[in-house]
Amino acid sequence: MLSKVVTLLCVMSASAFSTPRAPRRATTVRNAVQFSKYHGLGNDFILIDNRDRDDPSLTPEQAEKLCNRNFGIGGDGVIFALKPPSSEYDFTMRIYNSDGSEPEMCGNGIRCFAQFLKDLGEEQKSYNIHTLAGKIVPVMNEDSITVDMGEPILAAAKVPTTLEPNFEGDSVVEQTYECNGKEWKISCVSMGNPHAVIFVNDLEKDIDFANDGPALEKASVFPAKTNVEFVQVKAPDHLVMKVWERGAGPTLACGTGACALTVAAIRAGKIPRGESCRVTLPGGDLFIEWRESDSHVYMTGPATFAFEGSAKV
Repeated sequence: MLSKVVTLLCVMSASAFSTPRAPRRATTVRNAVQFSKYHGLGNDFILIDNRDRDDPSLTPEQAEKLCNRNFGIGGDGVIFALKPPSSEYDFTMRIYNSDGSEPEMCGNGIRCFAQFLKDLGEEQKSYNIHTLAGKIVPVMNEDSITVDMGEPILAAAKVPTTLEPNFEGDSVVEQTYECNGKEWKISCVSMGNPHAVIFVNDLEKDIDFANDGPALEKASVFPAKTNVEFVQVKAPDHLVMKVWERGAGPTLACGTGACALTVAAIRAGKIPRGESCRVTLPGGDLFIEWRESDSHVYMTGPATFAFEGSAKV
């Protein structure tokens, strides 16, 4: 069921009704913001066109209000398309989470951002996007989007985590840590934002997701908090995960998380490096490759338009 929307206008996508996408109508609502809603495997975002601005047109508090699924549009975050800071970039992407916090990057969000640009009339095959995590490059395919997510950050201090390094390069791989009355083996990876990856034998029996997720997110060993991924290895090229996102809670998908857990699985010797790995999230599949040629992580997956309209803020 679609989120309840505080709006005078809501135009459903062609995919929902098999009809052409209707043009946006004028609105006379005061203090209204025009938006488009997209999702990447169910990880849903409100997209705002601020290409004529250097900074977001909404405050974190307003974004939090719009993300409310009962009294607003509903979403895991609000994404703003902004001016680039220099000629090196095409656009800037900023994000406010559903709790008003601002993450450095979002893998599903960057794909939705690229599709949003295309739907706005931008016709580039790829974009150099400025984010708080640095330059990210999405490439438009025929029916998916591939994103060069850059190199993973592995040094514990830079993730950041205060867990004691136990692997090459002062990194953390399956380090033992007690939290919420349980002992965990945690691998730490940053994809511009921090991730704690935990491998389990059974995603349904081995974790208390609603309690373990937030406890680990806010654990003292993660000074900037952390995203938490619980992962089950199904095959050498297939991982299944549940994610508790920092600032958003349980979501159906996390692109940076899928990248982080693939890197963690390779470093822990659970899957081989050099081939594409299918990562199954609650909302569907992403395909992740950690290339040896440049050490960059590449993510491929969909971005889907849902609806558009105007909402009072």
